[in-house]
Amino acid sequence: MQTSVAKYHLGQVVRHRKHPFRGVVFDVDAMFSNTEEWYDAIPEESRPAKEQPFYHLLAENNQSYYVAYVSEQNLVPDYSGEPVDHPDLPDLFGEFCDGIYPLEFQLN
Repeated sequence: MQTSVAKYHLGQVVRHRKHPFRGVVFDVDAMFSNTEEWYDAIPEESRPAKEQPFYHLLAENNQSYYVAYVSEQNLVPDYSGEPVDHPDLPDLFGEFCDGIYPLEFQLN
C-alpha cells in the first residue's frame, strides 16, 4: 500500500502552476478520487499522475468563483498575502490571518 503525505494543508492559499487561478484548500484526497470521465477529459499530454495528493479548492479567477480539483504537482503556495474572495469561505473558515484561513467547523 502506497501512502502519500500532503504538501498543502486545509486553509492554505495556493495557486495553479499553469492556469491563472488561486484558491483555498478545503479538502485533500491522498490519491486521485474523481471520476474517470473527469480524468479522461484532461488532454493526455497534461494529465497528472493519479498517485499523488489531489486538493479540493474554493477557487477564484478574474471572472468567477468555483470549486477546483487539482493535483499536487500543479499547485504552488501563494505568498501574495492577499485574501481569497470566494463567497463560500465563511461557511468553512474564519477570517484570513497571517496568510491562512483557520478552520471554523468540526471535521468528522
